[in-house]
Amino acid sequence: MKDLERRVKDLEARVLSLENFPVEDEGVAKKNKKQSIREFLADRDLEGDTKKTLAISYFFELVENNGFFNTDDLKSSFKKAKYTIPTNINDRINMNLKQGFIMENDEKKDGKKTWVLTDTGEKEVETNLGKKNE
Repeated sequence: MKDLERRVKDLEARVLSLENFPVEDEGVAKKNKKQSIREFLADRDLEGDTKKTLAISYFFELVENNGFFNTDDLKSSFKKAKYTIPTNINDRINMNLKQGFIMENDEKKDGKKTWVLTDTGEKEVETNLGKKNE
């Protein structure tokens, strides 16, 4: 059942990306350049590793359509963003967990515990950690 859910999620992500293909006047499809994680984070009001971890989780799960994440995913994303990886990333995850922004996922990835954003966590990034200029 989980495999089926994952396949549906992947198909939905593919459809969404195809729907976002703009068409030029000549009828040739032109793909928009994707926003990098560094650009995404630079637009946000992020103070402290807990907020950075939440925003990076949002980017990894929702912008890149990965579904769920583990500590290795977050560490890799911190590196891609050229941010210093928190000394204890599990502590940052747990801080977000206590605030109701992240919850534990049932599946494991590479033998490690995984997490997903809650609806509250998504809204936190979209509203309270929204773009700086808004």
